[in-house]
Amino acid sequence: MNYPTRGQVMLALDLLPESLGPIDFSSKHNHTSPVSSLPVHPDVRLKRLPFYDILGELLKPTSLVPKPTGRFQETFFIFHLTPQQAQDIAMSRDFRPGAKCEYTTQVQLRFCLLETSCEQDDNFPPSICVRVNGKLATLPNPIPTTKPGVEPKRPGRPVDITALCRLSPTVPNHVDVSWASEFGRGYCVAVYLVKKLTSDILLQRLKQFGNRHPDHSRALIKEKLQHDPDSEIATTSLRVSLMCPLGKMRLQIPCRCSTCTHLQCFDAFTFLMMNEKKPTWICPVCDKSAAFDKLIIDGLFVEILQQSAGCTEIQFSEDGSWSPLRAVKETLVISSPVIKSSSISGKWHCNDFIL
Repeated sequence: MNYPTRGQVMLALDLLPESLGPIDFSSKHNHTSPVSSLPVHPDVRLKRLPFYDILGELLKPTSLVPKPTGRFQETFFIFHLTPQQAQDIAMSRDFRPGAKCEYTTQVQLRFCLLETSCEQDDNFPPSICVRVNGKLATLPNPIPTTKPGVEPKRPGRPVDITALCRLSPTVPNHVDVSWASEFGRGYCVAVYLVKKLTSDILLQRLKQFGNRHPDHSRALIKEKLQHDPDSEIATTSLRVSLMCPLGKMRLQIPCRCSTCTHLQCFDAFTFLMMNEKKPTWICPVCDKSAAFDKLIIDGLFVEILQQSAGCTEIQFSEDGSWSPLRAVKETLVISSPVIKSSSISGKWHCNDFIL
């Protein structure tokens, strides 16, 4: 009896509708496996990534369904590109001499926990391995751990698989995912068509939101300097630096997160450039979350920077007014002996040098 080859099976499966969900070859006898209680396409929402605009959903969030055959699992997925999507990707490649083989329109692979209560961060399953059309995908390196018996965790971030994809509307793309299942914890996979953005584009978008009104910051200053009758110590002024804690330079675009309670700002462009290289979205002042959609340009500090050229520190008063703090110039006087010929007194004279 002649059995069909794997290639023939895969060709036949390509003709099946995508609504059937993931295709699993991890079990030789799938007809005997119990039906999983996990939904094929759960209502999972992944957090939006500031440096990517979503152009299309190639594979909606899909459950990684484990089988009761062992800890290590394997599942296959298929997605297709439309003629327009394939053309958009191909045309976005950087063909300049010496440039890296990069696309600004990308096919992006993401993993997250199977959790529907809130938006999910990127999260890789343990011992994960991904192949796209038979080629190994490059994943973020695991973070080393000193705890014995604990498997190193990969930092959660999207995976660009554009270079591994078949940019054709007639040929499907196959994604092979193998991972180690965890009891009581499920994972999802999704594939998106995205456009990669730069820190310059994000800065323009931030500016389009407009500056926060100066009165908002003045109210915050008055609140901080409000006298507490139960306290023996009264704060009558606040000193704030006009230097960016990241770039150590004078602020150009004073920015902070709307959820932060401090007045100190950081430079918006410097913050965006650093997150473009390594996205953390953490406030450099208080170390709390500073998501892009929560960033504001402080209108009061914009006015202060325009009116205090050369100043690096200011002081706020109880009424919300401010005054520049000028650095105190110290003059050092050094006396050095200079020999002068004097026929009258025959004495030594000293000249003063001021630095």
